[in-house]
Amino acid sequence: MARPLTMSRIPVIDALRGFAILAMIAYHLSWDLSWFGFVGWPVSDGPGWRIFSGAIAGSFLFLAGASLVLAHGQGIRWKAFWKREAVIVAAALAVSAGTYFTFSGIFVRFGILHSIAAGSLIALPFVRLPVLFAYAAAVVVYTMPHWASSPVFDGDLFLWTGLGTPASGSVDYVPLAPWAAAVLLGVAVFKTPGMPALLEAVRPLRLASWPGRLIRFCGRRSLAIYLVHQPVLYGLVWLVAAAGFAPDRIALGFQESCVERCVLAGGSEAQCKTICACTLTTLKEDGLWEPLLTNPEDPELLQDMNNHYNACTFPADSTQTPIR
Repeated sequence: MARPLTMSRIPVIDALRGFAILAMIAYHLSWDLSWFGFVGWPVSDGPGWRIFSGAIAGSFLFLAGASLVLAHGQGIRWKAFWKREAVIVAAALAVSAGTYFTFSGIFVRFGILHSIAAGSLIALPFVRLPVLFAYAAAVVVYTMPHWASSPVFDGDLFLWTGLGTPASGSVDYVPLAPWAAAVLLGVAVFKTPGMPALLEAVRPLRLASWPGRLIRFCGRRSLAIYLVHQPVLYGLVWLVAAAGFAPDRIALGFQESCVERCVLAGGSEAQCKTICACTLTTLKEDGLWEPLLTNPEDPELLQDMNNHYNACTFPADSTQTPIR
């Protein structure tokens, strides 16, 4: 029979949590750069980015479940549990408040910290139940969006369930279904026979090199780093943008749309990029860009825009289709 785990920290677990927080920092920095137009990466809706974001969230939730077993596997320590729960709830409320003042309507209503707090409450009883119960519960919660969704849960009141369609968007949305399944899976895996012996086998791995120490430090301070890193990153990127170094996102959007229409009209991509860059430049030089932004449907301004576009077109393409 495997001996029970002791309460001392396991460096490898700290390192896993550290990897997760460093990945989240990389994701949020990418999101900030995209938000301010420094990069054109589809961080919010690109398939690869969504997988990356989901893997990060799943890692934190899985490790939250693992931590429940490590902390309470030999008996629930209620005082420690409620203290940890209170800290996470307070942090979740701080994130909601901070994002409300920053992003207003798309603030975090139920994000990763909210999900960890609620998921921990759901998963705690399974720490003391046979391991098969935790695996079964993980399957049930994971599949709930497929069989328990209902218009009854639509709107923001029940958005935390994940069983309806929220009425509002959010910069971070991690509902209990299916995400609490990751917490339950963490409980199940760390209660699986053989896991205590495996953890005792890796406990001596100290990861004593400076990268290892850095990663372990991030893992031990993951909550504090989570709360601080995004305001710092967002603030730094905002300062660079406010200093005038950010690309003009509206102008970039205009050029992308112009190139798409030009290519559809028969031009080559390289040629169309040249034409559209010329069009934007001459619109700005002639003082027409700002009026176009103010009155984008004005017929005279649209005709002026198309005249500039045609003037920028190579002579052989003088019959190029207008960009509107």
